[in-house]
Amino acid sequence: MSYSLLNVYDWLLEAYGRQGWWPGDSPLEIMVGAVLVQNTAWKNVEKAIAHLADAALLDPHALNALDAEELAELIRPAGYYRLKAKRLGNLMRYVVEAYDGDLDAMFAVDLETLREELLAVNGIGPETADSILLYAGGLPTFVVDTYTHRILARHGWIDFEAGYYEIKDHFESALAEDVALYNEFHALLVRVGHHHCRKTPKCEGCPLEEMLPEGGRCDA
Repeated sequence: MSYSLLNVYDWLLEAYGRQGWWPGDSPLEIMVGAVLVQNTAWKNVEKAIAHLADAALLDPHALNALDAEELAELIRPAGYYRLKAKRLGNLMRYVVEAYDGDLDAMFAVDLETLREELLAVNGIGPETADSILLYAGGLPTFVVDTYTHRILARHGWIDFEAGYYEIKDHFESALAEDVALYNEFHALLVRVGHHHCRKTPKCEGCPLEEMLPEGGRCDA
């Protein structure tokens, strides 16, 4: 039996309810979180963001003016803190130099143009750029992560060798251009990935277990 992506979405929504993503009190906080969450748990990102908030640094100009070593120490809980301080510094420099720190002006730019600009920032890859665009900017671009790839490949909906842009197009070509749908769908995929579709899968009780193909490679 074949399933559409909307079938998948409906099953996950029924199982988990709305997720209310992305955690963050402002677009800037979401942008910072999108950089810091790379290769770490969200609870560690929250600690790092709290340090920045306590120091009254959640402002593009303030972050851009901050010494790299001082920034690294403040975000230390997020791990890889020196590397992430460079990436965050690069992002804030771009926001200040290109838009004078005005995020409203930044997110008013054409989606494809803005995406290209973000990808040109050293340290900002496709997943981080799309997370910023979707969750901070409210722009219709689908975010692909490791869970997304793993879930779709194990169920036979894409090849295991599929790349980021192939998977992104798989979603965007099958779904309406809808920010709320993209937002919720990605959050639901992260939820099922976190609980079930891990490196070592826990298929029992997964909302998508019935969608596995006969002889499906759930252990891949």
